[in-house]
Amino acid sequence: MAQKGNNLRWGIIGAGDVCEVKSGPGLQKAAHSELVSAMRRNGAKAEDFARRHGVPQWSDNAEALINDPGIDAVYIATPPASHKDYTVAALEAGKSVYVEKPVALNAAECEAMIAAESTSAGKLCAAHYRRFLPSFMKVKELLESGTIGTPMLVRLDMLQPAASKLIAQTEENWRVDPAISGGGLFHDLAPHQLDLMLHWFGPVTKASGFGKNQGGHYAADDCVHGWAEFDSGVVLQGRWHFAVPESQARDQCEIIGTEGRITINFFGAQVLTFYTDNESQTFELANPPHIQQPMIEEVVRYFRGERDNPCSMKEAKQVMALIDTFSQPG
Repeated sequence: MAQKGNNLRWGIIGAGDVCEVKSGPGLQKAAHSELVSAMRRNGAKAEDFARRHGVPQWSDNAEALINDPGIDAVYIATPPASHKDYTVAALEAGKSVYVEKPVALNAAECEAMIAAESTSAGKLCAAHYRRFLPSFMKVKELLESGTIGTPMLVRLDMLQPAASKLIAQTEENWRVDPAISGGGLFHDLAPHQLDLMLHWFGPVTKASGFGKNQGGHYAADDCVHGWAEFDSGVVLQGRWHFAVPESQARDQCEIIGTEGRITINFFGAQVLTFYTDNESQTFELANPPHIQQPMIEEVVRYFRGERDNPCSMKEAKQVMALIDTFSQPG
């Protein structure tokens, strides 16, 4: 396939639900980027995705896509169990790779991906796209400008009923199969939150936690508690539960500093508020229609050599290490 101008030519492995609105169109709409091939194990569904999204090629064979000389970069959007193998194979083929979160089943798998990148002509980036959403960029701005003084304490609550509308529904409920997802719904949602904690407050110096199943709706943990201290001195307390009554549903992060506090939710439309002794202010900053597009634009720039890595696998491994620690059996 001939390259158009100087565009980065993408192929998707796992062109499923997440690619319909969140990410796939972003690959097409980002500057100097085009989506040229889509792959699913079900060839008919791959063809359907390609036709609806105007993608010129489709396939049911990941190896063929990885080795296609007309593809420069691979977006891996399969369930986590196959992330490591596809990432390593694509890097060994000299492709750059953008891999969905959670990036692997555990932190140990990240090592193979980091090693493959070190000997590849390609580059590797993790899809922690909330870093580039308006509300979370505003939180970072408020923290760095000292609006609430020196941050000291973070309290993070993600409490949802078993049938929460926040949780993606698929034909196969792989998100609660540890062999495919690495754990339960904590593994699916917490990477967004924990990446931002690390992005805002730096590396972890110590952490502990436990996970258990209280609701009995499936085999995976539905209750996770975690505590961590960051190199900046900030202390995190997190609670995740996916079997609470509807009336107790909660999605909130509270950051307490020496001169005030910030509150924000992670999912749905974000409402960000900061409070100090002198004032309070609320921001409701809309997310883009294709929520990953801002991150994809930065990834394209990185793959084209125009900026540094917007989220390296070494950073993503730190997220997975926290997940491993927080969800160990209680």
